Amino acid sequence: MFDIDGAMTDTWKEFGANELTHSAAHHLIAISEIGQNYGGWARVSDIARHLNITRGSVSINLRTLKKRGLVETDEHHMVKLSTEGSRIVQGVTARKSAVKALLRHVLGMSEEQAEVDSCKVEHLISGTAAERILTLVHAVLSDPALADTVRDKLVAPDHSCADVAACPVCEGRALASELKETM
Repeated sequence: MFDIDGAMTDTWKEFGANELTHSAAHHLIAISEIGQNYGGWARVSDIARHLNITRGSVSINLRTLKKRGLVETDEHHMVKLSTEGSRIVQGVTARKSAVKALLRHVLGMSEEQAEVDSCKVEHLISGTAAERILTLVHAVLSDPALADTVRDKLVAPDHSCADVAACPVCEGRALASELKETM
């Protein structure tokens, strides 16, 4: 569906089409991290402790992950990632690392804030977007003069546009003002 200007108005529906919820991503990552010490296997109680949630919550989420073929269980109720689950964890963690690198090394955000913000989007952005982010990070960091210029602009940002209507960033809106008002 398009609006009068031809812009897509159903983009928000893409959020629901994501392969993975934030919770599911963290369950899979927890299984991966715990499993590194136990041949790939994790106990429900260890996953719950790792995520700081109840065993019941973990069990409910694991049922969904198992139905989707992302985890396997054994007769002792141990859990491990399937091949597809491992692939998803690898993709999510790679996308998080790309975003975190941008936030830390290009935008100069603190380690803590970069961790929080990259975690919020790790399962939402496409692999293509993460790849472009990584390319941008490499481009900026491989050119010391460009890296210095970017950092200087971030220290003393000037977001004023001479002509907001003609600005390709603002697209007719005073974005800097809108952001400041909501922070």
